[in-house]
Amino acid sequence: MTETRALRSVHTVAALRDQIRHWRAHGERIALVPTMGALHSGHVALMQAAREKADRVVVTIFVNPTQFAPTEDLSRYPRTLEADLDKADAAGVALAFVPDVAAMYPAGFCTTISLTGPALGLETDFRPTHFAGVATVVAKLLIQALPDVALFGEKDYQQLQVISRLARDLDLPVDIVGVPTLREPDGLALSSRNIYLSPADRAAAPALHQALSRAAQRISRETVIAPAIDEARAAVTTAGFALDYLEARHAETLAPIASTAEGPVRLLVAARIGTTRLIDNVAVPA
Repeated sequence: MTETRALRSVHTVAALRDQIRHWRAHGERIALVPTMGALHSGHVALMQAAREKADRVVVTIFVNPTQFAPTEDLSRYPRTLEADLDKADAAGVALAFVPDVAAMYPAGFCTTISLTGPALGLETDFRPTHFAGVATVVAKLLIQALPDVALFGEKDYQQLQVISRLARDLDLPVDIVGVPTLREPDGLALSSRNIYLSPADRAAAPALHQALSRAAQRISRETVIAPAIDEARAAVTTAGFALDYLEARHAETLAPIASTAEGPVRLLVAARIGTTRLIDNVAVPA
């Protein structure tokens, strides 16, 4: 498929802006889908949703080193650029921005974004520098492309709330849109990290979503939080996971919820099975 791609790839900010400037001169609306590559059907769903919201879709493919902790293996992250470009092309994406590290973090780069609010707790209890890296690279991508809309998956729900808050707080002229999580038939959320699951771990992995879903239904019926959360934590551990967190948070602010469901509630989990860390989340029905 490579030889027949309609998709154009660029590697510099100048080339990205030149193409977007050309589209804007023709009155076209731009959507941005930031990714780290290793694209799967969940990413394709983001691109398809982007096509419904804009005339031109730009996908970015960049494995961002600043969001990896020293204990995480950046080199192990899957890199499948040619297959990624084929998938983006098939999804109708017009442009792929594929910068290298030097283009995103040139010599002397020393700026990061400091976060509180929805960035506090959950992931940052285990990956303290993660969202600073995410926020910095996403802010750069939004400024580089200046899209009308940018789309992110709800699977990374805390990330979505952090980016939404970032865009509001910095007055970035872009609509941040969350796209529902795409799942396997057994409920496992699609993730680039699923390729690391052994057959036994893959068979056990759906227990994560099942535990969340049961807890969400119980909270919806009873409104009391703690018993449902305790039951879900026990189910995840019994299934063979090492739990990092499983919590109920306010769906918009991600503030902790003490005892009863007041306002929109989201359940979020991160847990390891084998060598793979999985995250997921579900909404509590109103």
